[in-house]
Amino acid sequence: MKKLMILAVFALTAIGASAQKFALLDMEYILKNIPAYERANEQLNRVSKKWQAEVEALNTAAATMYKNYQNESVFLSQEQKKAKQDDIMKKEKAAADLKKKYFGPEGELFKKRASLITPIQEEVYNIVKEISEQRGYSLVIDRSSDNGIIFGSPRIDISNEVLQKLGYSN
Repeated sequence: MKKLMILAVFALTAIGASAQKFALLDMEYILKNIPAYERANEQLNRVSKKWQAEVEALNTAAATMYKNYQNESVFLSQEQKKAKQDDIMKKEKAAADLKKKYFGPEGELFKKRASLITPIQEEVYNIVKEISEQRGYSLVIDRSSDNGIIFGSPRIDISNEVLQKLGYSN
């Protein structure tokens, strides 16, 4: 009786699985063909480099202050040493705080990326959802982010269709 139940479960699973439709898309390919996405990435790179230079300038200033302190420390009183050490620590903290402000988990770069990239990704998602609902796809897999896909038939790749619906030809 148990074997019969197991066979029935496998049969129902096989029937259910054969009724599902799947599609592939290459999100990397799609985004690379959207000019607004490329512009947003360029803008993020520019601002990131600018902010990184600001952080590095503070770190360099702190390192210079520390080297000067090491060279002068034999000539300084305890109060002067303490004051210089405090200044160095303030500069290092300022650099760390600035780095966190720009590059932290809730930092300016994260916010800027969200404001520039998220609308584009949402637009792509909505088109994928629309195509999936029209064609009855149960699952759409991104082949660019999943190394587990060894082969995917070009017949089920909807990347170019997504680009066309977004108004971009390839």
